[in-house]
Amino acid sequence: MAIKNALLVDDSKVARFALSKLLESRDMEVNMAGSAEEALDFLTSHGRPDVIFMDHLMPGMNGVEATKAIKGNPETAGIPIIMCTSKKSSSFMEEAKTFGVYNILTKPPQPDGLSQVLAQLASDVTKGTLPEPPTEDTTQAGEDDLLNVPANASVELSPKTGESERRGSAQANVVPLTSDLIEQIARSAVKTHINNRLHELLSSLFDEQFDHLKRALDESRSKQEAAIEERLNAVSEMVEERTKNLRDDVAAEVNLNLGSEFAVLKKELKKNSGFTSEHMAELKDHITSVQTIDTEFWQTLQSEAIQQAHEISRETAEDIAQRTIDLFVAQQRSASSRVYTMGLALSLGIFSVGIAWLSGLFG
Repeated sequence: MAIKNALLVDDSKVARFALSKLLESRDMEVNMAGSAEEALDFLTSHGRPDVIFMDHLMPGMNGVEATKAIKGNPETAGIPIIMCTSKKSSSFMEEAKTFGVYNILTKPPQPDGLSQVLAQLASDVTKGTLPEPPTEDTTQAGEDDLLNVPANASVELSPKTGESERRGSAQANVVPLTSDLIEQIARSAVKTHINNRLHELLSSLFDEQFDHLKRALDESRSKQEAAIEERLNAVSEMVEERTKNLRDDVAAEVNLNLGSEFAVLKKELKKNSGFTSEHMAELKDHITSVQTIDTEFWQTLQSEAIQQAHEISRETAEDIAQRTIDLFVAQQRSASSRVYTMGLALSLGIFSVGIAWLSGLFG
């Protein structure tokens, strides 16, 4: 199962910004809260995140108290919590796990460390090996261990020597409030107060520096964009001016060249325009020669056609006569002389008519 969304709880804007960028680079949806109280309100009114990144030291409710509140609510107890802290000791990590912290992410967060923590979380979620939420007794025991006080012990002022002997074993579990214990409690309280106050001061300083740097970057970006725009406008105007001058020069040169070409062409047209009397005489002679050539060609063609017609008529008549004779000879052998005489006369008549027709046609 992939880790898709996270709730980031930190009172420092700088810390939230840095960690959110690392998470967003892994395609995660990030919601942020500036305090533990705000985080608890978010969990009440919004959906459940896949993981919570909890800052250790915060004004008001710190990260440990917020973790106990989240793990004490059955609706949010199953959400894994990664505590972000500058403490690196193994003892603190063990103590934090007794409060229900899944893992520790050292501040400032590094990409490799974050990737390792998220990979381990995804593996545990997939396999179902997430640690069970701590019970109330375990949480109370973890708090008592911080002061090295037994879980079932009570605290009272150091008794006098005589009174201590009279109480005996009935009060064996009572821890006397010695000066060393008071000093230890005072040191712990002062240390916690100093750490919280120092964290508040550092967070405030970081936030002020972050806001100042953001304003400086925004102003620098605005000035840079304005300078770039001004420079681009100046370059655009310069290019336009030079292009305009170049365009005018080219147009003038083209117009001059075209004028010269047109003048030369006009002179050539004037020189060669119209038909002179010499041109007309040459045209007349050419037409006459063409007509003469056409007449001679037509007469020659006509003579050749008549000659070919005569030859064709003669050849045709001879062919008809030969066929008639052949027919007569054939019929003579099989018919009487009367029929032969009539056929011969008919053939000769046809031959005479053909000759007369051809002579009239080409005569």
